[in-house]
Amino acid sequence: MSDADLPLETNMVKDAKARLRGAFERPLIRRLAPWIIVVSLLIPFAFSAVAFDATPARFAEGLSRLGGIIAFMFPPHVWTTWVEWNEVLEGLGQTIVMAFLGTLLGAAVSLPLALLGAKNIMPFGWLRLFSRRGFDALRAVEQIILALVFIRAFGLGPLAGILAIAVSEIGTFAKLFAEAIENTSRKPVDGVKASGGSTMQAIRYGIVPQALPVILSIILYNFESNVRSGTILGVVGAGGIGFLLADRMHAFRWPEAWSIIFLIVAMVYLIDLASASLRRRLGAAGR
Repeated sequence: MSDADLPLETNMVKDAKARLRGAFERPLIRRLAPWIIVVSLLIPFAFSAVAFDATPARFAEGLSRLGGIIAFMFPPHVWTTWVEWNEVLEGLGQTIVMAFLGTLLGAAVSLPLALLGAKNIMPFGWLRLFSRRGFDALRAVEQIILALVFIRAFGLGPLAGILAIAVSEIGTFAKLFAEAIENTSRKPVDGVKASGGSTMQAIRYGIVPQALPVILSIILYNFESNVRSGTILGVVGAGGIGFLLADRMHAFRWPEAWSIIFLIVAMVYLIDLASASLRRRLGAAGR
């Protein structure tokens, strides 16, 4: 097309736009969509601000108090005797052990339950459905609620935290393990059965080796998450470092509270670092 034909083409396009305006314009719903999204987000935000009394004056007052609390935390307290350090280190150890035992117990119970919820193992649909809904019911109850129940039943201390973590993790692990089992290949199972193996042998040698790296990675990730959860459970009386932190805060011993928070951050960082390294190795081994 020559340059001389460009004005003619431009006129034709203009004429077509004038006669078929709707064909060259975006539909009304698409033009209004961004505004609809913005309004749909602003309405609940504004309603929440009014319902929860989130006024600028309240924010200013809260920030002022927060600044005072942070000022009380500095300089951080440094314990000078072994008796003081022993109490804090014992609390950190209890939190780690509570998370480890709760995760381990939850994983041990979840693995056989996951077989009931995996469609490539359990042929009965009603049993799979019942199992999956049971997993959902366990996951629906927060760990802190379970901790309060177990504290009432077994008293204060790490035992309540271990049971709370274990029961909560059963629902999470069973669902994730079942999905990992369902995503395995059928070919190794067929190979085991073609060699004369039983159903249990097909599961042991055909499915478990495929799903095991994923299952171990899930367990490691949830363990590091439960270390953080164990701190919160300690605040409500399940023992560990969270119990010491709550005690210092209730007594307004803010410098010690800040030091305990720093130790918690360092503990979680080290555990996350080690767990991430192990997960990478498991992932490399599974490929």
